[in-house]
Amino acid sequence: MMPEHPAKIRIRNLNVHYGSLHVLKDIAVDLPTNQITAVIGPSGCGKTTFLKCINRLIDLTDEARVSGEIHVNGTQVLDPQVDVTLVRQEVGLLSQSPYPLPMSIYDNVAFGPRIHGLRGGRNLDQTVEHYLRLVGLWDELKDRLDHPASKLSIGQQQRLCLARGLAIEPKVLLGDEPTSALDPISALRIERCLQELKQHYTVVIVTHILRQAQRLADYVVFLYMGEIVEHGPAQEVFEHPREPRTRAYIGGEFS
Repeated sequence: MMPEHPAKIRIRNLNVHYGSLHVLKDIAVDLPTNQITAVIGPSGCGKTTFLKCINRLIDLTDEARVSGEIHVNGTQVLDPQVDVTLVRQEVGLLSQSPYPLPMSIYDNVAFGPRIHGLRGGRNLDQTVEHYLRLVGLWDELKDRLDHPASKLSIGQQQRLCLARGLAIEPKVLLGDEPTSALDPISALRIERCLQELKQHYTVVIVTHILRQAQRLADYVVFLYMGEIVEHGPAQEVFEHPREPRTRAYIGGEFS
């Protein structure tokens, strides 16, 4: 079933091999704009590999061979002639564990804008404030922006990393189990951020927590052993799955 909204991400005939292992098999799906797509499925089914292909982090995996097409905003990101740096600027990634840069809270958010030409002054101050507000950190941190980011709690570090990623103005935000290392309160804050951010970004998350997918997702892709078994609007997939394997997974028969 095609998404009701225009797709920013269009994937066709995506295949990934790690050596002799066929990890993703003929993946074809359109992911809807300004919605949260949750990629679900058991461990080892190819979820993280799927995300890595979208922003070309798969390039860093030894022995990975990728074929097919992934169009993001009309650009075929798997084309060898495409500038990978520009791809990763367009497609941000929030990983499982936060990795703040070894610098101040302020400089973490300012890092990307500085690289891309916004050197300093009031405009940079406004940029840092804007993205810290966007992830709900401004009121918590505005009086200690010069403090090391490493001193923040894990939940604050994850939101800071989200702010840092958003500050380079991507069009798509990927999340690879972005709450798996967090306590329940911090996880809820990240979930709320993602729900607000979908107004401005296309969001794709991998999650192993079905309840989280049910809370957050507008659209669902169910992967099993490297293949898409079913995809569609979240309510349809969760309440009326068409495929027996989807029903079995959602029903907890395997994980």
